Amino acid sequence: MPTGKKELLANFQKDWKKYWDLPILRENGFKRQNCKNCGKWFWAVVDQDKCNDSSCRPYEFLGKPFIPKKYSYFSAWDAIRKFFVKEEHVPLERYPVLCRWYPLYFNIAGIVNFYRMSGNKLTFEFPANPSIMLQPCLRFNNIPNIGVTGRADTSFCMVQQSALWDGKQGYWKDHAIGLDYRMLTEVFKIKPEAINFLEDAWLGHGAFGSSLEYHIAGVELGNCVFTEFAGSPDNYTVMQQKVIDMGAGLERFVWASAGTPTIYDAVYGEVIDKMKAKAGIKYDKELFLRYSKLAGRLNFDECPDLEATREDIAHILGIDKSELVQKIDPMTALYSIADHSKTLALAIADGGLPSNIGGGYNLRVILRRALSFIEKYNIPFDLYWSTEKMAEFLKPMFPELREALPAIHEIIGVEEKRYKNATERTKRAIDNLLGRHEKLTEDKLAELYDSQGITPELIAQVAAEKGLKIELPAGFWANVADLHTVEKGEKKVSDIDISGLPETELLYYEDMEKREFSARVLKIIGGKFVVLDKTLFYPRGGGQEPDFGTLNGKRVFDSEKINGVIVHAVENPNFKVGEIIKGKIDWERRWQITLHHDATHVINAAARKVLGPWVWQEGSKKDTERAHLDIDHYQPLSKEDVEKIETLANKVAERGLNVDKRVWDRTKAEKKFGFKIYQGAAVPSDKLRIVQIGDFSVEACGGTHGNNTKDLFPILITKAERPADGTVRLVYKAGPAAIKHLEGVGREIKELSDILDVPEGKIPKAVEKLFVDWKNHLKLKERKIEAAAKETAAQLKFEEVKGLKFLIKALEGADAQKISKELSGDDTVIFLIISGERISVFASAGKKAIETGVDVGKVLKTACEKLGGRGGGRQELAQGIGQNKEKIGEVLEWVRKELME
Repeated sequence: MPTGKKELLANFQKDWKKYWDLPILRENGFKRQNCKNCGKWFWAVVDQDKCNDSSCRPYEFLGKPFIPKKYSYFSAWDAIRKFFVKEEHVPLERYPVLCRWYPLYFNIAGIVNFYRMSGNKLTFEFPANPSIMLQPCLRFNNIPNIGVTGRADTSFCMVQQSALWDGKQGYWKDHAIGLDYRMLTEVFKIKPEAINFLEDAWLGHGAFGSSLEYHIAGVELGNCVFTEFAGSPDNYTVMQQKVIDMGAGLERFVWASAGTPTIYDAVYGEVIDKMKAKAGIKYDKELFLRYSKLAGRLNFDECPDLEATREDIAHILGIDKSELVQKIDPMTALYSIADHSKTLALAIADGGLPSNIGGGYNLRVILRRALSFIEKYNIPFDLYWSTEKMAEFLKPMFPELREALPAIHEIIGVEEKRYKNATERTKRAIDNLLGRHEKLTEDKLAELYDSQGITPELIAQVAAEKGLKIELPAGFWANVADLHTVEKGEKKVSDIDISGLPETELLYYEDMEKREFSARVLKIIGGKFVVLDKTLFYPRGGGQEPDFGTLNGKRVFDSEKINGVIVHAVENPNFKVGEIIKGKIDWERRWQITLHHDATHVINAAARKVLGPWVWQEGSKKDTERAHLDIDHYQPLSKEDVEKIETLANKVAERGLNVDKRVWDRTKAEKKFGFKIYQGAAVPSDKLRIVQIGDFSVEACGGTHGNNTKDLFPILITKAERPADGTVRLVYKAGPAAIKHLEGVGREIKELSDILDVPEGKIPKAVEKLFVDWKNHLKLKERKIEAAAKETAAQLKFEEVKGLKFLIKALEGADAQKISKELSGDDTVIFLIISGERISVFASAGKKAIETGVDVGKVLKTACEKLGGRGGGRQELAQGIGQNKEKIGEVLEWVRKELME
C-alpha cells in the first residue's frame, strides 16, 4: 500500500466495494456518487452534483435548522447516550484531557482513551465492548479560526462510540453505520435525503483503515473509522480484533438543531449572553446571521488574503469594512474568550499548567490570547469571571470543574499577573523595535512571543498609538502552537546489536535481598558489553542509576535494558560464550539508590498534597549521593513550601508504612487506581508493577524499592530550584545519605563556631553581624566607585559629528557602565575600552543615534575579535572582553571610522 493518507484513500477506492459497499446503505436507498466540485466519493439517497462537505455546500442550516427539535448541550448528549445504552453499549466516564497513558500531551480524540503501547506497538484496550462515552478533547491546530469562522474550537466534546470485532463479539462496519444512521434519523429526526456518507481513510500512528463521514447541510456531524490494519501502509498486518471508532461532535448536533449564527451561540448561549450583557456589546443578530454564512471563507489555513476577503464580505453585506469590524470583531473576541475559558478550566482541573514548555505552551498561548482580547476591547471582566461562569454552565456535564475552581483561579491569577507585569517592559521592547525600523517577519514575531511573551496584537496596538500600521500574519497563533509538538518525543534507541537474543530473566524482582547470582554468558559485544541469560543487575532506567558490581571479579560499571535484553558494561571481560559466571552487586550502592527511589515516591505525593492537584512528576534521578524530582508547579517554592513538603515526607517515613509491590493487569490497575499511577511517563506494557506506599502513594514503577518507609528516615530536602518555566526541582537525601550529610553539617558548624569564636548556639547572630558588615563594606566600595566614575566622566569630552556626540576612549581601571550612565543621552554614542587585569569593552547608543543607523552591537563584536576576545549585544547596548593590549590604539582608530564616518 502507499504511505500517505491521500494515496491510501486512492488505493482503497480502487477496491471500493471491499471498504464502503455496505448492505445497510443499499437497503436505505443510498447510492455511490462523485462530487463534481471536490472530487470526493459519497453516498446519498438523492442525486447530487455536489456533496454536503462544507467546502462544497454553505451552512444551509443557519436560520433554518435541519434538526426539527432544538437541543441543548446536555439534552443532545442525553438523547445520544440513551439510544446507545438501549442498544447494549456500556456508558463510560470521561478520561482526563491530559493524556497520561499514551505519549501525547493532550487527549485529542475519544479513541485515544483506549490507545496503549505494548513495547513499540500500538494496542487498543477497551474497558467495555461495545461502549459509549462523551470525551472532552483538546486541539490547538486551529487557534486563529476560533471565534472567526463560527465553528472552530480548542476544546470540544466527542461522542465516542466504540467496539472491538473478532468475528464473534462486538460488531463491524454494517452494524456500526446502521446505528449511526438510526441515531441521525430516529433520535434527531434528520431526513434521509439530507444525509451524505463521505468515503475517507484514517491513518494513525501504528494503525489505519477506511472510514465514512456523515454530513448534513454543509457540516460534518461524525466520522466512523474502521480500523483493521496494524502497522503502516507499507508494512502492515490485518488486526485480529478490528476496531470501530465513531467520533461525533456533540457541539455540531446542538448547532444543527439551533441554526444560530455560530456554534458558540448554540452551545454556550447562556454564558455568551452573560458576557454580552457584562461587556455592553450590542449584538446585531440579523447581520451576524448573514455574516456567518460567509465566515467560512475566513479560514486562516486556506485564505491567502484575509483583509481582502473581509472587504468582499463587507461588500456582499452592503456595509463598509470599518462597520463590519466594529460590529463583528468584539463578538468574535467574546466567542474566543468563552472557548479558551472552557479549555483552560478543563486542562487545569485535570492537572495542566500554562508554561513555555511542552503542552503547557499551548495553554499559555490561548490564555494570553484571551487576555489580549480583554485588553484590546476593554472588556470589563477577567478570566476569573469567565472560567467561573463556564464551570457553572458545564456543571451538569462536568461537575468537577466547579470543585476545581480554587485551583483554576489560583493558576490563572498567577498568569494574569505575569502578563500585566510584563506589559510595560513589553512596550519598551516594542518601542525599540519600531525605532530601529526592524522588519517584523512572522519568524521574528514568533521569537518575540517565545522569548518575551510579546503578543502580535500588543505590537499592533503600540504601533497604532505611534501612528504606524502593522499587518499581522494570519496564522500566527497556529504557527506558534505548532512550534511545540503535541506528541512527546521518543527515547533514543541504543545502537548496541542485541538481535537474536532472548529477553533477560530479571532476578532483582524475585528477591530484594539477594546480592549474588550465577548466569550463562550469551554474547560479548565489542569486547565490552556482556549479555547474560539472567541478571541481578538493575539497569539504568526511569531516572534510576544502574547497579555496579562484578562479574567473575571483573568490574561492572554500567548496564542498560534494550528491548528486554540487559547489556552489562564490563571492564576487560575475559569470559567465553556459554560459560557460567558469578555476579555480585554493590549492595551498599543498591540499597541507597533504592531508598532514594522510595523517597521520590513519598516526596512526589507530599508535594501534591501541599501544593495542589496539578503537581505531576516530569522527571527524576536517583543516585547514591542524592536524588532529585522535577514536578509541575507554576512558581518557585517558598522556604515554607519546602519545609511543609519535607515535614510531611518525614511523617510518612516515621509512620513505617508498608511498600507493596505487585504486578497488575494494566486495565485493572487503571480502573482501581486511576491515571495518577503514570507519574513521569506512560508504561509500554500490558502488565504494570504497582508500587503502593500505604494509603499515601501509588505509582506504576519498575525501579527497586524497599519494604517499609521507616528505612527512609530522615529525609532532607537540600535544595529547591527552577530548571524550566512551570517546573520545580527538589533535591534531597534519604536514610544513610541524609545522616552522612547531617554529620558533615555538624562538623562544618563546629568549624564555623571555632572561626567566629562563638558558641554554636550564637552562630546565626554572629553570621548576621558579619553579613551586615560585609554589606556596609560593599556599599562604601560602591560609593567610592561612583565618585571616581563621576570625576572621570567630568573630565571626558565628546566629539560632535553630524548632530551626534561621540566618546571613543581607552581608560585605565574605570567603570565603563557607570561612566556611560553619567554621560549617555538620546544623541550620544559611547565606546570605551578599559584596561586593567584584563580588557573590558563597553558601548552604548542613544535613541537618536540608533535612528541614524548606529549599531554598537555589531561594531563591538568585531572590535573584541580584533582584540583577541569576544563580545556582542544589541544596537543600543553591548559589551565584551579582549586580550591584546598592544592592539587597543589600532582598534580605537577602526572604531572611530566605523561609528563616526
